[in-house]
Amino acid sequence: MTTRRGFLVGLASLGAAPRLGWADVGAPAWLTAGMKPDGAYVLHGLSAGGVSRFEIPLPARGHAAAAHPIRPEAVAFARRPGVFALVLDCFTGEVLSRLTPPEGRQFNGHGAFSADGRLLMTSEVVAEGSAGRIGLWDAESWRRIGEWDSGGIGPHDLKRLADGRIVVANGGIQTDPTDRTMLNLESMKPNLALLSAEGEILDLMELDEELHQNSIRHLALIDEDAGVAFAMQWQGDAADPAPLLGLWRPGEAPLLCEAAPEDLFAMKGYAGSVAAQGERIAISSPRGGAVMIFDRSGAPLATHRRADVCGLAALEEGFVASDGSGGLWRISAEAMEPIARHEVAWDNHLISAAA
Repeated sequence: MTTRRGFLVGLASLGAAPRLGWADVGAPAWLTAGMKPDGAYVLHGLSAGGVSRFEIPLPARGHAAAAHPIRPEAVAFARRPGVFALVLDCFTGEVLSRLTPPEGRQFNGHGAFSADGRLLMTSEVVAEGSAGRIGLWDAESWRRIGEWDSGGIGPHDLKRLADGRIVVANGGIQTDPTDRTMLNLESMKPNLALLSAEGEILDLMELDEELHQNSIRHLALIDEDAGVAFAMQWQGDAADPAPLLGLWRPGEAPLLCEAAPEDLFAMKGYAGSVAAQGERIAISSPRGGAVMIFDRSGAPLATHRRADVCGLAALEEGFVASDGSGGLWRISAEAMEPIARHEVAWDNHLISAAA
């Protein structure tokens, strides 16, 4: 059987320089990390039908990944706060580079490429104090070439808009750099920051004071005109649940999506992932074992239950979700149906491998 490595060697012997794309690794729809039954950590590329197109070993638990928009390469980030990000060749499985933040910095779980694939942007914190930074890396040499201020404390997710601007979810939480103990819950101030393609802070959205303990964590783009959905994690009184989904367009006030108290209690104050598809938006809670679906006006449509569900992504119709038992599920407002199951405990996110 011809191996991928053998295929490349054969082309090299003919003087060919293969220009590979994501189609050469099975055109996966999503990247997701997980843990196998023997405790080994891996990164998978999954098709829209739930088939694994590849499996690549990771040295420790992964969190999210960033897919290069052209080459079949992915940057897998350690669970926050982490000090490694691996650049993986998804065709050969080789580690092309290992990124390490500067002294006194930590990766914070997410990253995004520029549209042309030349620049990788990574969410980072200054370990002492959790001040946010966006690290800049040349995506050819994988050298660090600079950084931007994230506009807040504890940045986590970040998304590139169609025009090159960047939205950053600054969670607002200062953490102990060794054990993630939260240090500033009484004074935390989460925000969404809009950065230009050159790193200038263009807009900041902060929540009202009564919701200052609602940490903004994850993002999904909801249209081509800079609209964003943001998922939150409530650090306040568990007996007084707060909304966990918000919608924001730069220059406007956020819309917070309310829901019935029993549904908010089911989420246990924790939205782990968010996805948007057409007129629908979904958030998940692995702690509560629930997925909530809203419409674009912020009205709740449905709540589905599944233990340890977290990863979310959009399908052509509805959503796909992953859980900690290896399950993949198709979700609509009407139903939650199984797609596939793997011998992998899926981690938090399903990240699009599409440009």
